[in-house]
Amino acid sequence: MKLLFNKLILLTVCTIAFYRPALSQPNYLNIVHYQVYYGWTKQNRQEWIIARRFENDGKTFFLMVNPQTLETKIEDSGNYSITPAFLAQVNDHFKNTAYEKALRRAEKQSVNLQDAGVTSGQPGERGITLTADLCPSHRPLDRSIFTTIAGTFKKQKDPAPIALSITGVWMRQHPEDLEWLKKMQADSEIDVTWINHSFNHRVSETLPLKQNFLLEAGTDINYEVLETEKAMLKNGLVPSVFFRFPGLVSDQQLVYKITGFGLIPIGTDAWLAKGQRVHPGSVVLIHANGNEPVGVEDFMKLLKLKAPEIAEGRWLLYDLRQSVGANGICP
Repeated sequence: MKLLFNKLILLTVCTIAFYRPALSQPNYLNIVHYQVYYGWTKQNRQEWIIARRFENDGKTFFLMVNPQTLETKIEDSGNYSITPAFLAQVNDHFKNTAYEKALRRAEKQSVNLQDAGVTSGQPGERGITLTADLCPSHRPLDRSIFTTIAGTFKKQKDPAPIALSITGVWMRQHPEDLEWLKKMQADSEIDVTWINHSFNHRVSETLPLKQNFLLEAGTDINYEVLETEKAMLKNGLVPSVFFRFPGLVSDQQLVYKITGFGLIPIGTDAWLAKGQRVHPGSVVLIHANGNEPVGVEDFMKLLKLKAPEIAEGRWLLYDLRQSVGANGICP
């Protein structure tokens, strides 16, 4: 019991030290030469992985990953001395970090047709990690999800974390809803981790799963991944290290393509609209795009049920970066 308590204290200290609400980001409106680019650099004794390179208005920028906390940021390349590398070299150099361990964990769960990748948090968690998908939809954003979360957890020290799986098409269809979400984050009412959910979220009503979604013939996976990241940057969002497969559908080859982009596939063990039960440490899935009211209603019921524990700090929402990478944050 004492050992478990000490681990919880250590995790809490590390969380406070590394996880902060993201500040507002510039909109990179003139991106050219956006590409996968690997290497590493050091800042204040902390090594950072370089994952992407792009140009905007005559300047070159890097998308950088903290391999211990899974934090990402955009930096002017001129501020750093870079060690270029192949992906295999990056994997080896950072093999003992939380980031690399999470990538390997996802690859170990790559054979499932549905729900490959990381599907749950860490043992001992006292709550859940909430993910909400923003697939293409003609319906407006279900804003009640976010206002309810902000109100329920307003007494907590930090804003409530939520991971949003966003598509390029949704960003294009719902600019006002996206600006509303960004304001919620800027006002520290919620803390969003932005998950790449593909650009088009292709789906067929007739094809079997093994030929559907991103497995559909003719899918350009480079476009689906990189154009979504570009759309995020143009809208002032910082892409995270996470990817969620549309429909949660993939095969082993596709999983390795995604990890080859340096992205960690995220599944779920509790898709509420499908009646899956929530457990401590669950990565919960709901849809915030207006298409799945049953899952939203079930989540609202869960918050109401857990209200006494939430008020006492005994039931938490976990930051996805913390939940996936906790084992590597501190020794």
